[in-house]
Amino acid sequence: MLADVRSSYSHLARRGRRLDGSGVLLEESLVASGRLIDFVQVFGNSRPVEAEIGAGKGTFLLVRASARPELNFLGIESARAYCLYAADRIRRAGLPNVRMLRADAGTVFKSCLPEGSLWRVHIYFPDPWPKRRHRGRRLINEAVVDDVRRALRLGGQVVIVTDHLDYFRRIQAVMEGARGWATVPFPRMTDGGELAGTNFERKYIAQGRPFYSVARMRYA
Repeated sequence: MLADVRSSYSHLARRGRRLDGSGVLLEESLVASGRLIDFVQVFGNSRPVEAEIGAGKGTFLLVRASARPELNFLGIESARAYCLYAADRIRRAGLPNVRMLRADAGTVFKSCLPEGSLWRVHIYFPDPWPKRRHRGRRLINEAVVDDVRRALRLGGQVVIVTDHLDYFRRIQAVMEGARGWATVPFPRMTDGGELAGTNFERKYIAQGRPFYSVARMRYA
């Protein structure tokens, strides 16, 4: 189930070092097969699992997984280079409670996650696709929200942060129209002033952008 992947991306690897995601990067065939992911098999234990959609270079997962060793984490990233880069960082940090999966998140949540298998889903700064003709590409829609709800255990949460006001309003509308969700206070994921500590958040803080957050709990 784990992929043995070593590669070099000149724009990500430093000093020509080859990236190595061994022991962290899951096989992409896991998604293509349509089989449900067995997290006990993946992690070797039955601890609660949190998932991050759009894990990027893995900055949030590194901090969160280090702080919460009693939890397991699945990072989902569609860009191959970033996924391997994140897996390499996690491997070098020696974190046994993180796995990375290079896949489309919508497909993973629709076909690969057992019902009630996740404790929390993190979605930080998803692409807002601001042009009207591209808005159908946005991650958060009615179908995906329902798939996320199904994958969460009762009492589980989805937390979302965006810097794009129009997208935030759309996310609110989708969540308010979906069944089985209750509004909860947003849980900060860091001890400092950041909401989540992702690369995008730190970049946007420096630019003075406002952030908009959503937190919902599955109750049905």
